[in-house]
Formats: sequence, structure tokens, C-alpha cells
Amino acid sequence: QVHVVESGGGLVQAGGSLRLSCAASGRTFSTYSMGWFRQAPGKEREFVASISWTRLTYYSDSVKGRFTISRDNAKNTVYLQMNSLQPEDTAVYYCAAKLRSEAAFSSWGQGTQVTVSS
Repeated sequence: QVHVVESGGGLVQAGGSLRLSCAASGRTFSTYSMGWFRQAPGKEREFVASISWTRLTYYSDSVKGRFTISRDNAKNTVYLQMNSLQPEDTAVYYCAAKLRSEAAFSSWGQGTQVTVSS
């Protein structure tokens, strides 16, 4: 099991930016796919963005063009740069890892709160 820890959440005004970080354990981080998900109050957890071990990126339609996912394999870290934040982006953001042998994301962090005020 991979241990992942998110950081970087906080309170920001609408139109502002935040960068989330996710540090993952393991000596084979470069082979993990990493993803960001979020869960708003009263809603189900939803996919936000992911990056494969080959650096292919995927985004939900709701964040495409505003959020950017990236990874630094030397630091075992994945980032989510969030620009033009809106109140509807308010949620707990979770980082997750998927090993190459797995079909789904299986290692999850505790989450970091992002609150966007209007």
C-alpha cells in the first residue's frame, strides 16, 4: 500500500489560485498513476484530474482549462495547480495512487479542505 499525504488547501477568494501537493511513499513512484478527487458537502466524491506514469493527463470537464496536474518523480510528489477558483470548487480534495498492477485507485490520502469564498 502506498501512503499519500495532501497539503496546500486553504481559504481563497473567487478568482484566486491555490496549489495542492501530494507526497507519496514508495521507491517506484514514477510508475504510479496519480489522481485528484474532491467531495463537496452533501455530494459524492468526484474525479478531478489524473496523471499517468507516462504523464498523460485527464481532467473533468468542470476543471479543464483552470486546473493543471503535474508530477515531480524526483520528489515523489504530484501537484494540482488550481486557477480561477469558484465557490463551486469548494470541497475536500483527495489524492490517490494507482499502481500499474491495479485497475483502480487504491491508496487514498486524508484530504485537504479547499474553500472558495464569493
